[in-house]
Amino acid sequence: MSLLDLELRPDDADRAKRYLAEGHWTDETLGSILAAGFADAPTAAVKLRSEVHPWEGTFADASNLARRVAGGLRAVGVGPGDPVAFQVPNWIEAAATFWAVAFLGAVPVPIVHFYGAKEVGFILRQSGSRWFITADQFGNIDYLANFETIRDDLSALEKVFVAGDRVPAGALSFDVLASADPIDGPAPADPSSPALIAYTSGTTSDPKGVVHSHRSIGFEIKQLSELSAMTMARSGLTGAPVGHGIGMLAALLMPVYRREPIHLIDVWDPKRVLAAMLEEDLGSGSGATYFLISLLDHPDFTDEHAAKMKRIGLGGSPVPLQVCERAESLGMSVVRSFGSTEHPSITGCHHTDPRDKRVDTDGKPMLGVELELRDADGKLVGPGEPGEIWSKGPDCFVGYTDPVLTKAAIDSNGWFDTGDIGRLDEDGYLSIVDRKKDIIIRGGENVSALEVEELILRMPGVAECAVVAAPDPRLGEHGAAFLRMQPDAGALPSLDDMRVHLEAAGLAKQKWPEEVHAVDDFPRTPSGKVKKFVLREKLRNA
Repeated sequence: MSLLDLELRPDDADRAKRYLAEGHWTDETLGSILAAGFADAPTAAVKLRSEVHPWEGTFADASNLARRVAGGLRAVGVGPGDPVAFQVPNWIEAAATFWAVAFLGAVPVPIVHFYGAKEVGFILRQSGSRWFITADQFGNIDYLANFETIRDDLSALEKVFVAGDRVPAGALSFDVLASADPIDGPAPADPSSPALIAYTSGTTSDPKGVVHSHRSIGFEIKQLSELSAMTMARSGLTGAPVGHGIGMLAALLMPVYRREPIHLIDVWDPKRVLAAMLEEDLGSGSGATYFLISLLDHPDFTDEHAAKMKRIGLGGSPVPLQVCERAESLGMSVVRSFGSTEHPSITGCHHTDPRDKRVDTDGKPMLGVELELRDADGKLVGPGEPGEIWSKGPDCFVGYTDPVLTKAAIDSNGWFDTGDIGRLDEDGYLSIVDRKKDIIIRGGENVSALEVEELILRMPGVAECAVVAAPDPRLGEHGAAFLRMQPDAGALPSLDDMRVHLEAAGLAKQKWPEEVHAVDDFPRTPSGKVKKFVLREKLRNA
């Protein structure tokens, strides 16, 4: 599959004409944006904290490493438009690989570091990547053992590079790339061509490949950088995985664009994060609600930390009102925002907005963004009425790797169906009131309920299964499994039984349900579909 031949949005020609005229889009590439940032701030610090794989240097050091890795990748055939997949924790090899692929005008395909063999195999096959960079091991994740179980099904894969001490037969050490002759500068690329494939778990059982062009991701970097400059008090320590959109933007893209230091950690350990904040005079806690709550809950949290977190921006997962109130009691101002991997920055608030707008809504449409709220028949709804959220904007993706998904999500006029239900107030502020998407947002990570259900249904005695989002004070949400057992099937499987089964199936631990409930039957629609919103309400009211 050639990325340049993907069937993308039906309105791309009109979008390009309008956004170029408005100045939202330029002819810059992702590689040129990064190269300019590195060159302008060569002494800016880059510090990747890790118990097993730390790294510290400057923008100049990081850029030089990325250019060498780019030279090594070019030597094995990587060129403009080629997808290059990598699954590495928040280590320098992940950062250098991302930057190197961008410098070549190729297409980074980051894979969240905790994804299991099932997800990794699907992404490698669907993306068509001929090159794969992986770690050997991280914590209790043995990447090489996982890869061995899928290697025979990856006929397109040509080269595998391993970051770590164990390099199996048939693979090469990442050091081969890192010791290559560096390229001189970013390679030219068509700015309207794909620049990034970000895989996200959504309403389908398999991850969805979200394709961004150089122009859409370039505008997002600039737009989110400007919002962050207004919503965060200082440089922050990032713990979100760089294989996910939030971590990628926060650690690998925005700091370089803003010519600011990069601070990244490979394991979100609140104790270590709080210590680093004092050592380096850093902020933290923005992003998914989990990151903020984990710091506030830790016994090491002090007023000195709170003083470095005066402005917090939350998004990527539900933001309970009590979280905002708790932060405010500590002298923090909280703002909310709304977006997705497909359309990263749809709405947002500023700290100068009225308090009720900041804590009760997800803000107003961002620069260049258009919104439509529609009822079930596709008609526009008025202020105060709930409706399905459709969006357009310069940072909206160009399509999925699967053209069937693209056609289902983008209408003939180029509007993107976010899958969320919201309400606009009289002042134009958006509040998310529900989600059509059957996903659980656990600590900012999307978990496909369908994927988990399909695996649970393979357990002996399970007749039906519905996995829904349960409220979680730390993570925002976690999965809860409701099971209807077959007659005479015996006892309901325990949570431990379910975890053993899902681990054997290769499902990432973060996707496992954290509670299990028995039902004699499910609440259903007239057509027989399970009314999952009833189950969610039951959990909320428990």
